[in-house]
Amino acid sequence: MYNLTYEHTFGIVITLLFITFLGYFSGRNIKSSSDFSTGGRRADSSVIVGAITGTLVGGASTIGTAQLAFVSGLSAWWFTLGAGIGCLVLALFFAEPFYKMNKGTIPQILCEEFGQIAGPISSIFVSIGMFLNIVAQVLSAVALITSMFKMLPFSAAVIAILIMATYVIFGGVWGAGIVGVAKLLLLYLAMLVGGIISYKGLGGLPGIFSTFPANPYFNLFGRGFWVDFAAGFSLVIGVISTQTYFQAVVSGKSVEEAKKGALISAIIIPPIGIAGILIGLYMKANFPSINPASALPLFVINHLNPWLGGVILATLLIAVAGTGSGLTLGISTIFAKDIYAKFINPKANDSVLLKVTRLSIIAVLSITLLFITGNLKSLILKWSFMSMGLRGATVFAPLCAAIFMRGRVDRRFAILSMVISPLTVLIGKFILPENIDPLIPGILIGMILIFTGTFVKEKTPENKTPMA
Repeated sequence: MYNLTYEHTFGIVITLLFITFLGYFSGRNIKSSSDFSTGGRRADSSVIVGAITGTLVGGASTIGTAQLAFVSGLSAWWFTLGAGIGCLVLALFFAEPFYKMNKGTIPQILCEEFGQIAGPISSIFVSIGMFLNIVAQVLSAVALITSMFKMLPFSAAVIAILIMATYVIFGGVWGAGIVGVAKLLLLYLAMLVGGIISYKGLGGLPGIFSTFPANPYFNLFGRGFWVDFAAGFSLVIGVISTQTYFQAVVSGKSVEEAKKGALISAIIIPPIGIAGILIGLYMKANFPSINPASALPLFVINHLNPWLGGVILATLLIAVAGTGSGLTLGISTIFAKDIYAKFINPKANDSVLLKVTRLSIIAVLSITLLFITGNLKSLILKWSFMSMGLRGATVFAPLCAAIFMRGRVDRRFAILSMVISPLTVLIGKFILPENIDPLIPGILIGMILIFTGTFVKEKTPENKTPMA
């Protein structure tokens, strides 16, 4: 044991037992693959909020935000601020059409509008984007666990992977949603208390302004306008384009519940980022030589009552596991329904699909463990922003076309946008200057292709069957 007292340990154990009980209880609702992936369309707004925040409010929103605030200040808010704006857009413009389309995955919507080839193309790039965010959650877990125990980073990563697999494999969306509600309440308590203590410890606004330079610490675009604008924009389009949040919305028992769940999420997510920023600034002012990724965990261990600190540490671990497992569930659902069921085993029954979904969860997390070996010291939010941007670049423009411009866009141009836009983002990371985020040209290219596709709409002869 590293910095933990017996009081810390007791709080951790009690909290983990409580969440484990909820996870077991929620798993009893799983009777089919539909229940596993969309909750059987029985979820009320509280479960939808839990499912959305259970993924969005994770390691990036807490540990990653404090880390970036430690380094750059207010620009660390873009993750939770962008996430809140994304949920607002989801509630106002996308929740109802998503719900009424009655589809299990986003690629199914794209396939219906642009042909079957849209499925595997979108699935591949979206899954890569979601995978990058799982990496961010594992890195958050490593920072948390190594701050608590004397342990090698790789060993901490193995523990994180095992926790994520256990968290979701027996619960699906019901597990992520119900546990997400409990986790959100605990996490709000943690960040609220931590934010208040940090604010007072810094001497309020006068103390904060006298301690840090205005630029970059009090500049929302402190890392450069295009870098931070792209970061926030990536969250907005990423939320709309991600299977996990789509699943949360369509799991609602009504359109009204779906909208309400997304709207509540939009309101409650951004304040968590403010608390994380205050904690990051407090640790920067008082302990400037620590590892920035450990800012939040070390604050909890050393500056909070150990009983409460134990509860918070367990909650942070659950937050990281919830986000990682929620994204893993999204990837596994896409693989089972859009790749396995269509191209590998079209005759697969419901029980087989449920088994494939669960096996896919194990496979995704195992690959994650191999991938992070050489990236254990990287910036957590770097992976999160890249993840959201890649998902949005792949899906956002063609998804908007499929929903709001049905039958008006040539499918060839929609397919091109699904390929060229994410490739622009990926390649741009290596060839563009650091002050230019490749998400902006990637999205612009996708929109231009979709716009062009409205002028050259494919003409199908009346006596021919349209391409599947």
